[in-house]
Amino acid sequence: MKNYSIPDWLIITGAIGQIFTALIYPYIRHVIFDWYNDIKKLNPLNPEIAKTYGRYIQGLNFSFGLISILFTDELKNRTGLAVAITGLIAAYWTGKVITQFAYYPMYQIPKKIIFKIGEIGMNIMFISFSIIFIWLFIFNLSGYLRK
Repeated sequence: MKNYSIPDWLIITGAIGQIFTALIYPYIRHVIFDWYNDIKKLNPLNPEIAKTYGRYIQGLNFSFGLISILFTDELKNRTGLAVAITGLIAAYWTGKVITQFAYYPMYQIPKKIIFKIGEIGMNIMFISFSIIFIWLFIFNLSGYLRK
């Protein structure tokens, strides 16, 4: 097991997907969900809070992707920091997947086929991110604990 490593291409693929989710996020909010018109109906502070959290999500997705591209080797070097970062990213995406399937099915997205394909594609990406980073976390943790 000492020579075993997680392929760089897998981490980079996940990174590109995470950056893609950050870039597509405004389109999903504006076009698919008409989000800004919906939040205008809230009390004045609540739309600003919702926008702020939306930007946090977008920023985290982009940052996790950028970290994964720039620090691919460091994300699998079995150090304490690698355990912490991959654990954080794994928890983030696993929480997203759980939330996606526990709460979002009760809401309807527009019925256009392109949106249905997009929903399936995004769900596949979210699950993939979760699996990649859980795998990285376990890989790092097992190596870290053996030191």
